[in-house]
Formats: sequence, C-alpha cells, structure tokens
Amino acid sequence: METERIEILTVAQLTRRVKTLLEERLGLVWVAGEISNWKVAASGHAYFTLKDKESQIDAVMFRGRLSRLRFAPENGLEVVAHGRVSVYERRGNYQIVLDDMQPKGVGALQLAFDQLKKKLEAEGLFDPAHKKPLPVLPRRIGVVTSPTGAAIRDILNVIHRRFAGVHVILYPARVQGREAAPEIAAGIRALDRWGVDVMIVGRGGGSMEDLWPFNEETVVRAVHAAQTPIISAVGHEIDFTLTDFAADLRAPTPSAAAELVVRERAALAEQVGLLHRRLETGFRRHLEQARHRLSAARRSFVFQRPEELVRQLRQTCDEMRLRLEAALANQARAAHIRLDRAARGLALLSPRRQAAHGKERHAALAQRLLRAGAMIAEQKRTGLRPALARLAALNPLAILSRGYAIAWKLPERTLVRSATAIAPDDTIYMRFGIGAAEALVRRIEESNDGADEKGNEF
Repeated sequence: METERIEILTVAQLTRRVKTLLEERLGLVWVAGEISNWKVAASGHAYFTLKDKESQIDAVMFRGRLSRLRFAPENGLEVVAHGRVSVYERRGNYQIVLDDMQPKGVGALQLAFDQLKKKLEAEGLFDPAHKKPLPVLPRRIGVVTSPTGAAIRDILNVIHRRFAGVHVILYPARVQGREAAPEIAAGIRALDRWGVDVMIVGRGGGSMEDLWPFNEETVVRAVHAAQTPIISAVGHEIDFTLTDFAADLRAPTPSAAAELVVRERAALAEQVGLLHRRLETGFRRHLEQARHRLSAARRSFVFQRPEELVRQLRQTCDEMRLRLEAALANQARAAHIRLDRAARGLALLSPRRQAAHGKERHAALAQRLLRAGAMIAEQKRTGLRPALARLAALNPLAILSRGYAIAWKLPERTLVRSATAIAPDDTIYMRFGIGAAEALVRRIEESNDGADEKGNEF
C-alpha cells in the first residue's frame, strides 16, 4: 500500500488558512456589544473589546474610519458595530475589524451633541457672564451664511424695510456638509477682524444632519472667542444647536435675528421724539427751579445787607485773634516753667556731680569693708583657738611623747592592737615619741588590766 502523504503546515500557514476561512465564510457582520478597554494608539487606531454577558471579542477600528464617527466612543457604551471577522496573524488571535459603529438605543448625532455640549459647558463656553450686549444702532452688520439660501434674503428684506441705511457685509459660507464648519468658523473670525458692529450666524431649517455644522466644536469655539456680539439664527424655533448656547443671543429664525439687530426707523424716530420732549420738559423744570433759587437768594440777608455779614466776620476774627494770643501766652508761660524745672533737674543729674557723689560713697564703702573684714578675721581667730588646743591635745605624736609607743607587725606592717596578734620570734616595728626601733618578740603575756602576772604596771 502506498503511504498517504501527510501535509505539514507551518504556524503561519495554518493561521493564514484560518484567517481566510473566517473572512470568506463569515464576511461582513453586524454585532452588538459593550465597549471595554478602549484605547487609541499614537497612530490614531483604536483597540478595544466588544463584550456581552457571555463572551467577548477583540476589535480594532483604524484611524480613517474612526475619524468619521459622529460621537466619541467610551468604555461602557452599548454600540452596534459593522465589520469583518479576521485573524491577527502575529498573535493568532481572532478579531473584528470595524468600518462603522453606532450607539445602541440613541442616534450617533444626538450622542455626539450631548457629549460635546457637556464638554464645552464644563469649560465655561456657555457661561452667561461672557454674553455681550447688542449695539443700539449698528452701522455695519456682518452675516455668515449661504449666499444663495433663503436666510440671507429674509435678513436683507427685514433690514431694508426697517432701516435701509445700514451697511450689510456678507461672508459667503456653505452651511451644510463636511466643508461647512471650517468655512463658517473662518467667516466668524474674518468679520470679527474687519470690525463689524454685530454679527448674524445662521441658516434656514433642516434635519439634525443638515444643521450639524453649527454643532461642530470649531464653530462653537469661534463664536465664543469673537469680540463682536453674535446672534445665532439656525433653523426654526424648535431647533437648537451648540452655537445657540455660545452666542450672545439666540434668535428663533434668521428674520427674527434681523429684527433684533435693526430697530424700525419709525419706532426709533418716535423714541427719539419722546426723549426730546422729556429732555425739554426736564430742562424747563430745571430752569424754573434755578430762577426760584435765584429769587430767594436776592431776598436773603446776604444780598440785602452784605456789609453786616462782613462786619460780623471781622468781629469774629478779632475774637479768635484775642483767644489765640491768650493761648499762645499761656503756652509760653507753661514752656518757661517746664524749662526751669528741667534746668534744675539737669543740675541735680549733672555727670560731674554724680561722679563726685559716687567717689565719696565708694570711699565710705571701702572703709566699712576694711573694718568689717578685720572684725570678721578676729572673730574667726578667736573661734579657732579652742579647736587648735583640742587638735594639739589629740595629736598622736603628743600622746607618744608621754611614754607610749605604736607597734606594727613585720613584714606585713599591720598595726598591733593586741598581744594575741603576734607570736614569739615575730619582728615588730615600734614608733616612740622620739625615734623608732625594730624588736624581736621573746614572750607573750596576755592581760586585760594593763599589769603583769606579779601585779606590776608597765
């Protein structure tokens, strides 16, 4: 029998076959799951895991596809993803390569709207404190919108009907599609540099997809950064965009924005006339009050007898001068008295006087110290005399001079206090009142009364 030929595959060949099999058999699939371990590499590619309660699968979305998403994926978000099941040959792991992804249960645009709104609101772009007031009578109005749309026609009709002399500057920009947001932001920055008095940014109504350029972050930041007051007029009254929150004022429609910017000429003229009449009335009232005050002043004592007022002032000045002279004299006397006291005190405290007094006191203290020292020395001498006498009486040498002797046993040189401490033939050293001698013990006699056996005292 012919032996069956066995095909041996390398790991790479086996992995490639598994990859081809998965891609051909499964192809493109839709899969629902929860995002976890979301991470975007430096290359811009996203690597994460799709999981449910029972299993999980590695997923990858490359930078080009990731940039087209309308929302920001994050951990814990339920999504529906579309892609091709494949194998990463280097590690032999199977994964799904995604080309599209949508939030589960909520639209991608609505989720992106909510995410960006939350982010920009946290940065303070919608803070009411940043809102700028609109000018009362603008001379130049900037408009950022499509030059062919209904919005610019409505704005121009309202402006020319209400106040035809206003200068309108249009920055043409697309208001729909991927290229719209950069053009709208560029228009806002350009009109802000040109120095218009107020700016209208908007377009007519449409779907959320159509209005999306006004939700782009670049447009919202351009509106917030502009120094010119901006009115956002996007869509219809029920439509809201992020530009509405960042603008200084929101108008429900472009026509309403034009009405907010330009006041009607007749209404303005009527208000000017009203202000003129109020000014004239106020001036007349002020003039009448001034005349009344002038008439009262003419009848006053000051204008009737002005010399009397001057006379009273002169008298008051004289009284004040006399009081001032008296006060100055009192102060001078008090100063003289203080000066005399100070002179006497200075004489008493003169350094020369103080030095002489100190020298006298030092001499007296020195005499007292000498007398006290001599007295103390004599007292000490008197007290020492009995002690010297007792010391002389107790001097051992004095005792020896009266006929006594002290004995030490040799060679230990121990003091002999009793006859029992030595034995015959011991050598002892004896000290007398005058001189000393060594002696050899011949006989020992024990006696407690200081007498020998015959009763003779030593």
